[in-house]
Amino acid sequence: MRIPLLASTSLALLLAACSAAPVHQAPTVVEATAPQVQRVAEAWVSAETPAEELDSLASWPADDGHTWLIATGKSSHRLVVYDGDTGAQLRTVGSEGTALGQFKRPNGIAVYGDHLFVVERDNHRVQVLSLPDFKPLGSFGDDVLRSPYGIWINETEPDEFVAYITDSFMYGKQFDVVPPYAELDQRVRRFRVQFDQAGRLRADYAGAFGDTHEDTALRMVESIAGDAANDRLLIADEDTRHDSTLREYSMSGTYTGRSLPQDSFGAEAEGVALWSCPDGGGYWIAVDQLAPLTIFHLFDRVTLAPAGSFEGNVTAHTDGVALHAAATPRFPGGALYAVHDDKSVTAFDLRDVVRTLGLAQGCVQ
Repeated sequence: MRIPLLASTSLALLLAACSAAPVHQAPTVVEATAPQVQRVAEAWVSAETPAEELDSLASWPADDGHTWLIATGKSSHRLVVYDGDTGAQLRTVGSEGTALGQFKRPNGIAVYGDHLFVVERDNHRVQVLSLPDFKPLGSFGDDVLRSPYGIWINETEPDEFVAYITDSFMYGKQFDVVPPYAELDQRVRRFRVQFDQAGRLRADYAGAFGDTHEDTALRMVESIAGDAANDRLLIADEDTRHDSTLREYSMSGTYTGRSLPQDSFGAEAEGVALWSCPDGGGYWIAVDQLAPLTIFHLFDRVTLAPAGSFEGNVTAHTDGVALHAAATPRFPGGALYAVHDDKSVTAFDLRDVVRTLGLAQGCVQ
């Protein structure tokens, strides 16, 4: 995010944990040595479309065996759909507006099953569409969200979800003033989302959370991702005027006191994705939003210990990433997709990442 110029515990337990007064813990940092950045060539780079101002990505396996890569266009106020194996643009969806099926500065995006969740910063809502037809099913959050950006979805029961939405509202004429610490307990908001047998959407607000201490508060937030199996959320704090890093929270919204190595990020800590491997292990992939080349840092899924870093030949100034671990014709071991400089998307073959960084071979077999 740049400063603009103008799991499955029950919901009852989740809400109960949220209502308790948080216990502040002194911040701890996962120890790390300076990583050696390896080079992994992109498998493809899509055609440039600067007018879109691409931000976030999500992938979806279509019924015909193809993989769709869906990107949000902040300036075009629409979605852009790519072929996940080739990078060819397939179609665009939506236009600027407030009606369902329209968008106003879409940012975060997530797919769960055949449901597509799109966060709209300037409509202050999350819109839900069905796939593959992109039919609007409804929206939620417009009565609570102020400046929403990122999203992560956790299924708690069949057809029941908890949606975690980052809300990075700012103050000042240039919208560059971080709110008072007391208000930073609203940096992540939760909603209980359900779909009935007819596919109708229902969503209820389930509270907010965020640490409020000067040294550990979430100041500017966008990217968020979770790992229900390890009771973990990683939330990117992008304020480089302080410490840009990824902070660890429990699924119930409690700050654990841990963050990823703050000296790992030379620019903004941006997109984050979980690479789950068949044996229950895996890796977190976190973006260091650098130019001329983005650095992708990998951390052990369970311990958060650094597992290596790489950069591509082209990919720079990355906002969003998406990890597609399922096999496709072009990527039998899965792919990592990344936004390149707001104007195109790129793909990395996970087999190349495993080979270059010496990671677990089972993750791509």
